[in-house]
Amino acid sequence: MIENQIDTYGYLAILIGTFLEGETILVLGGFAAHRGYLHLPWVILMAFIGSLLGDQLFFFLGRWRSQVFLARHPVWNVRIEKVHRLLERYRTPLILMFRFLYGLRTVIPFVIGTSTVPTVRFIFLNALGAAVWAASVGAGGYLFGSALELFIINIKQFEAHVFGLIAVIGGFIWAGHFFAAEEPVTNS
Repeated sequence: MIENQIDTYGYLAILIGTFLEGETILVLGGFAAHRGYLHLPWVILMAFIGSLLGDQLFFFLGRWRSQVFLARHPVWNVRIEKVHRLLERYRTPLILMFRFLYGLRTVIPFVIGTSTVPTVRFIFLNALGAAVWAASVGAGGYLFGSALELFIINIKQFEAHVFGLIAVIGGFIWAGHFFAAEEPVTNS
């Protein structure tokens, strides 16, 4: 049952999941590759494409629609100021590494789109960062499967539970960041 679902929808789920945020889905994809349901190079490629396209979308939203979007979501103003300060000090490293800053992955490309960073420069650095992120997180999920096998000899009987546990943990982390971001900011 789980094998059929992963075989049928696995790569598409990785593409869509990494378009939106992606760490949990990519770890699951790496784990599925370790278990033999998916192929790790394809997992990494789908994560690269999804991440690259999602971040480009947020960059172009920032470039072309920032005023409209910020009028509707004023809670983002605090985050935007933080990212602008980071961008002033660490422009290239920030563009390369923002995917590793959980909870800011959609905000940072949007803010970079509102800045003076040239589009071509962002596309190049974004592609490079997406490749590093997809390879490292995907391989991390794959290695997690290897480490898990050291502790659980017959992992086959527990793999559905492991997939579920990874998804639940990722969901809790995402929900924590999502609800923390929605809290109104007050000045003391």
